[in-house]
Amino acid sequence: MSSVERPELAAVPETALWTLWHRVVEARRPDTVLPDPKAVELVGRIDFPFAERFGSSALVSQLQGLRARCFDREVADFLARHPRGTVVGLGEGLETQAWRVDNGRAHWLCVDLPETAALRERLLPPDERHRILPVSATDPAWMDAVDPAAAAQGLLITAQGLLMYLRPAEVRALLAACAERFPGASMVLDTVPRWFSARSVRGRLRDRYYQAPAMPFGMDADERAKLATAHPGVTGVREVYPEGGRGVLRALLPAAARVKGRPSVIALRFADRRADPGGGTVGAGGGAGAGTGQRLRTS
Repeated sequence: MSSVERPELAAVPETALWTLWHRVVEARRPDTVLPDPKAVELVGRIDFPFAERFGSSALVSQLQGLRARCFDREVADFLARHPRGTVVGLGEGLETQAWRVDNGRAHWLCVDLPETAALRERLLPPDERHRILPVSATDPAWMDAVDPAAAAQGLLITAQGLLMYLRPAEVRALLAACAERFPGASMVLDTVPRWFSARSVRGRLRDRYYQAPAMPFGMDADERAKLATAHPGVTGVREVYPEGGRGVLRALLPAAARVKGRPSVIALRFADRRADPGGGTVGAGGGAGAGTGQRLRTS
């Protein structure tokens, strides 16, 4: 547990270190929006030039903290309703959410690429309630690792900082597979806006510290209802808005909710076909989802 890790990760897997570092920059503040002592501990056990590689922007770090809090709220609410439920983290990286909101009874399954999963296993060893599966989130094999008996106690799938690195067709296929395989479950994911995705694909998302990898999937916040077109079983789509914040960002958050081209966190509900064979589709705010004629872009 006390040994020092010297990770060497490819571009997309390295984003696990980027998000970890910015959560830690935020967590170290006395007025933090995201206390995360486990993340602070991890950084101390990793031999990596975090500040030199990723910078230490207070704004970026606070935004990462607020995003994580959106996911934390959804997971905490899920566990309040399903104390023995299962949380599956797709593309989990070095996320330490389980140490922030765990209730002592839930089960956690981390799904990530083999090189990232191996690093996580060394830093955050699995136990009887925390499992790690070294497989891509786009590989349906991970679904077989979800214990049906445990899933019957409640299942929530999270995809934090993942979908933007997939191709649009892969995103659509993943959502469809989850809705088909896990009726009655829920999913929380986040997206980047189209302009941000386009800049990343052109290699123009960089500062003096870091070149972000390409993010082929982008979706503006007002397009979230299109996610329901991935499968008839997606019967609920709503946005999870960040709360709180500090300084100028706190004042700007209410106005930012009206901006279409912004990142967003979205919660999906999958129909329990045993209870609702019709599988109607509802968009955010009670509007129509699949019936709008809009489609989740696949090219």
